[in-house]
Amino acid sequence: MSDWKTLYKQKLTSADEAVKHIKSGDRVVISHATGEPTILVDAMVRNASAYRNVEIIHMVAMGKSEYCKPEYAENFRHNALFVGASTREAVADGRADFTPVFFHHITGLLETSLKPDVALVHLTPPDESGHCSFGIAVDFSKPGAENATIKIAQINPNMPRTLGDTFIHVSELDHIVETDVPIIELKPPALGEVELAIGRNCASLVNDGDCLQLGIGGIPDAVLAGLSDKKDLGIHTEMFSDGVVDLVQKGVINNSKKNFKPGKFIATFLMGTRKLYDFVNNNPDVEMHPAHFTNNPINAGQNDNLVSINSCVQVDLYGQVVSDSVGERQISGVGGQVDFVRAASFSKGGRSILAMPSCVRGKGISKIVPFIDHGAAVTTSRFDVDYIVTEFGVAHLHGQTLRERAYRLIEIAHPDFQPELQKEYERRFKCPYPSK
Repeated sequence: MSDWKTLYKQKLTSADEAVKHIKSGDRVVISHATGEPTILVDAMVRNASAYRNVEIIHMVAMGKSEYCKPEYAENFRHNALFVGASTREAVADGRADFTPVFFHHITGLLETSLKPDVALVHLTPPDESGHCSFGIAVDFSKPGAENATIKIAQINPNMPRTLGDTFIHVSELDHIVETDVPIIELKPPALGEVELAIGRNCASLVNDGDCLQLGIGGIPDAVLAGLSDKKDLGIHTEMFSDGVVDLVQKGVINNSKKNFKPGKFIATFLMGTRKLYDFVNNNPDVEMHPAHFTNNPINAGQNDNLVSINSCVQVDLYGQVVSDSVGERQISGVGGQVDFVRAASFSKGGRSILAMPSCVRGKGISKIVPFIDHGAAVTTSRFDVDYIVTEFGVAHLHGQTLRERAYRLIEIAHPDFQPELQKEYERRFKCPYPSK
């Protein structure tokens, strides 16, 4: 028996015993998104009465987030680097915090002001040399573990073994909990006609041989659905999902034209179904890295013809983009949006696309507005913005005057709201709205 196998056995414990190593006042970082170690998190919550003021660092929480419940307010305080559906209420109620940070800067925080005491991570079983893979969540999960004083690992044979900068050795782990549970899955969203129209408009800006970055949600998935007639596309992104696998199987995506990491899918985390997880498992064409590599605009921008495609929630007539808040309410985070908007600006032939429905469904509220909502935060500045897309068309804003930006945005707004936007145009720019 090799030394690592002996170490492995010595470190085996139960989840309930492992989380007893968390102490009051500790900062705990949890593996990201669908890579969340649910068995360890559940055990930590069961042991809540033993803690006071444990800080939970997480980004997109895909688990139950029970540590955010009001009854645990004295035991845990969540510090969200990206607010998700299960954590929004706690942030809105003041029981949790939000820290604005670019995705590629998170590693730096974990090395300094947010250095963790404990990391709860989700890993594959060790390979023949004793190395475990972080699988579908490398992003900040690996740097978080590397900087934590105590590393508690949930080992799971259902975690896909991904390649690249994804490994940690058994000797670096402090406590090991063996499990055999399903990985969290994210089902593909239902796409309506509005999303499909947006997808088609975005796809019109994608050329054969381009390299894609895709954000999370229905619009990026709709874009993928509109790319079936393209060829030789590549992937360098923060994440991808099942739609990419579909295009690989159709021969649309093959990474053959990439000049940076040619032939490789580059990503930092993955969210999808077992179909995606089986595709990436031990796949030598898929290369995963921490976010400080994938999302660094200088690295990503080395890809020629990088097309960044992300969602947003509101755009004003100057082209200021709001993507992570609705008024004062924090609904998400910047994630990798600005990382890749800027990467696309560095890329030879690069383009960045920010897409949204023209109005809030069923509420009669335009998403193209004279002024962003009171309390809302600008995510992508008017100096960074390139293309804005709705179901009604494409507005290219980069290099355009304020007056021309406003005109182009009004032309892709919902027709019901165009008259009042045109009046604002005339008031602001002191000239008649151009006739077609």
